[in-house]
Amino acid sequence: MGKSINANKLLDERFGEKGTQQREEFKHGAFSYYFGEIIKNRRKELHMSQESLAEKVGKKRPYISRIENGEDIRLSNFALLANALGLSIQLKPE
Repeated sequence: MGKSINANKLLDERFGEKGTQQREEFKHGAFSYYFGEIIKNRRKELHMSQESLAEKVGKKRPYISRIENGEDIRLSNFALLANALGLSIQLKPE
């Protein structure tokens, strides 16, 4: 068997300890990528083009492409896209 890897230790080594600027930048980028993947996968499930999604939310196709590629997204635009794709957003305390 291979040796196990502690994810937090790996993140600490590669991106600095929790709370450091480098770690926060990584976390921010990871969330943007994750949200972009959710949008892209749902759009494809619905057999919808980037162009048709853009028209539905009043944006241009390149904007949808940037979101799907992990560019930062404003919460208001995320809510618009989620609604257009039949997704719900749930906020709850940790």
